[in-house]
Amino acid sequence: MKAFKLLLCLCVLLFISESYAQDIFGKWKVTNDEGKVNSIVEIYQHGDEIAGKVLRIMKEEDRDRKCTDCKGQLKDKPIEGLKVIHGFKKEGNEYTDGTLIDPHSGKEYTGKLWLDENNPDKLKVRGYIAFFYKTKTWERAE
Repeated sequence: MKAFKLLLCLCVLLFISESYAQDIFGKWKVTNDEGKVNSIVEIYQHGDEIAGKVLRIMKEEDRDRKCTDCKGQLKDKPIEGLKVIHGFKKEGNEYTDGTLIDPHSGKEYTGKLWLDENNPDKLKVRGYIAFFYKTKTWERAE
């Protein structure tokens, strides 16, 4: 009976810790290379994939900008509201096999996303071109 109670307590503790675990969903501050916040992106579940869109551009004079260099259906769409993350699937602690779109250049990158293991309020966003990559750190917006 003692072993059963101990097992039950361990299961409850694991359930509670899992329910408090952070995930990547929510709003994130996107910064430029100088550390200034350019925009807020919201990451959300869209069907069976992870997606994200630009919620707000911080500079008021840039809020009506369009993605003039984007290809296909995104061409000349407003950047605010633009879906810039799509197709990601969760694999362990990472989200992989998705596409990132840079609305300033119109370029698309394969990528992966993951929470910083030391700070779940920091999201690592990595874009790839072949074997080359760049990783940016986004901070959770309140």
